[in-house]
Amino acid sequence: MVVVEPARIADAQAIHELVTHWADRGDMLHRPVSEVYESIRDFKVARIDGQMAACGSLHIMGPDLAEIRSLAVREDAQGKQLGAAIVDACLEDARELGLERVFALTYRPGFFERVGFRLANVMEFPQKVWNECVRCPFFTNCKEVAVVMDLGGGDEALPVVREEAAP
Repeated sequence: MVVVEPARIADAQAIHELVTHWADRGDMLHRPVSEVYESIRDFKVARIDGQMAACGSLHIMGPDLAEIRSLAVREDAQGKQLGAAIVDACLEDARELGLERVFALTYRPGFFERVGFRLANVMEFPQKVWNECVRCPFFTNCKEVAVVMDLGGGDEALPVVREEAAP
């Protein structure tokens, strides 16, 4: 049985180990364990029979924009749509928050295109480039590809609450 839910503090070490596994292979960027703890509320995890099998986070970048980060699936859990389930959970949060766009920087743009993102120019996200990318050791030789999904967001994404007049 697969369950996707918010990460707990007890998941931080497993998230760090999973991200490190793929980062060591060159498939994503490393994240220090301290950063995982600091952003634990951003993370979703997918569990198979209670064991964490995938993770990913939704990091708010501004009033209309968030980034999906640290999306990783254990090797023995590949092909079970866990990555898509994590992305769906992050997008649901983004919609509930009223965000207009969600982007990712990835070495696997095809995956994101299959779940509804489109290719983008990283310069569409200057807050990412000039606040974070500029400090990355790969800044001048970045191989990540930007993808984005437009959600609409804003007030129209919020449910309409009507008050009835008192009798």
